[in-house]
Amino acid sequence: MAPVERSEGKASQVLAEEVSRRRTFAVISHPDAGKSTLTEALALHAKVISEAGAIHGKAGRRSTVSDWMEMEKARGISVSSTALQFNYRSAGSSVDNVINLVDTPGHSDFSEDTYRVLTAVDAAVMLIDAAKGLEPQTLKLFQVCKHRGIPVITVINKWDRPGRAPLELLDEINERIGLVPTPLFLPVGIAGDFRGLLRRGEDGVATEYIRFTRTAGGATIAPEEILTAEAAAIREGEEWETAAEESELLSATGQDHDEELFLAGQTSPVIYASAMLNFGVRQILDTLIELAPPPRGRAAIDGREREVTDPFSAVVFKVQAGMDAAHRDRLAFMRIVSGVFERGMVVTHAQTGKPFTTKYAQTVFGRERSTVESAYPGDVVGLVNATALAPGHTLYADKKVEYPPIPSFAPEHFSVLRAESASKYKQFRRAVDQLDSEGVVQVLRNEIRGDAAPVLAAVGPMQFEVVSARMKAEFNVEARMEPLGYGIARRTDAESADELGRQRGVEVFTRSDGVLLALVSDKWRLQYIQKEMPELTLEPLVAAAD
Repeated sequence: MAPVERSEGKASQVLAEEVSRRRTFAVISHPDAGKSTLTEALALHAKVISEAGAIHGKAGRRSTVSDWMEMEKARGISVSSTALQFNYRSAGSSVDNVINLVDTPGHSDFSEDTYRVLTAVDAAVMLIDAAKGLEPQTLKLFQVCKHRGIPVITVINKWDRPGRAPLELLDEINERIGLVPTPLFLPVGIAGDFRGLLRRGEDGVATEYIRFTRTAGGATIAPEEILTAEAAAIREGEEWETAAEESELLSATGQDHDEELFLAGQTSPVIYASAMLNFGVRQILDTLIELAPPPRGRAAIDGREREVTDPFSAVVFKVQAGMDAAHRDRLAFMRIVSGVFERGMVVTHAQTGKPFTTKYAQTVFGRERSTVESAYPGDVVGLVNATALAPGHTLYADKKVEYPPIPSFAPEHFSVLRAESASKYKQFRRAVDQLDSEGVVQVLRNEIRGDAAPVLAAVGPMQFEVVSARMKAEFNVEARMEPLGYGIARRTDAESADELGRQRGVEVFTRSDGVLLALVSDKWRLQYIQKEMPELTLEPLVAAAD
């Protein structure tokens, strides 16, 4: 074999090995299910932080490392997605797996940001509150996962607090979303009296008992004691017997893990945990390593598959500014789809056909960053000050490829934005353009209102609060919002725009990407126009689960 062929063969083998040890996933849930707390607990178990913080914005309490915005720290919610990368080695393994964890907003007002993240992951951890069960935002996000073919691992969290019965929660998952839950572990002790986990073996037979010990405030890893089933029965008595009987009952109804069905999106492995106490967290990480799929190829816009071993390509799924107040820079987060990324390489921006130099590339751990020299499929890399990039854009080397764009949600809230001071107009324009490019809100303009009073369109009203807060903090611009009396947005065209603009309760705008949008006051006005003037174009915008 020629030296060049041997070199290429070795490089291909290295790439395949790097891909096999990577897991890229998102944590999704309804607000306050413990998503950011779990993210912190996972990082703690991977030993990349020494002490877990609390997500509550109370005096004297640390905020989680994945929440960097002042609003997040103050309110105890996540309003933006953050990417964390760390290594983790399962017990008894000699392989350091690379975990790419993307923490997402749970609040429904920021569901568009979560949807973008779900275009960049290979699996999802669906977090469910043990007391509340499946909640509306969890249901919506699950539908997105189902639509995108993303396998889901379910974690029933907050088992240290009073909640519902284990089998009742499993029944709800099965009945409401048609996903067959297949617990890998069952809790020993009712919700509120979490003692440990029963590991389920073949035919639901209890193979071992993992008993946890609390630590002060749950700030450090909870010690584990591994007991045999016989020792557990003596130690826990009736609580163990109940868990063992429930495990066998689940097997009798076919609720045992099947990898093929899991990857096909028909079943979901289930783990009971307490992220706050760090109970069951190691088991979640081990399950991700063992069961979640490594990075896979992706279909391009022309339908052809780009394999992970093909030349470099990546998708930008998020753009974020303001993470580093000292430098005022802008990060474009890209998920590497294929090939090897090397810092400084010149790639092609598919949307413009222009060359793009990747001189400043970083991996991100919450607000902390480090320069990345090389990265592989599944990794998330931040490109600094990549002003030409927007969510949904493709970068590639060698063979041309362009991936499908990320659809925008249909906005339901609209507000006029004005600067309080005319002297700050330049900063105002720069701030609006920045937030628009990140996809924080959609920016709409027309000739009547002019550039000084753009209309912001958002999925939820809290997005407007983020705009106001960031304009003040990052651009030193005081701005005010004036709500508009529209509730529906529809895509239209130039032929229909003039007639629509003459209708009562309708106003036509141009979005920053050139799309014409007609804003309509309510569904009754929309129905009237569609009935009386069916020739006018009024197309629904794509939403999450379409």
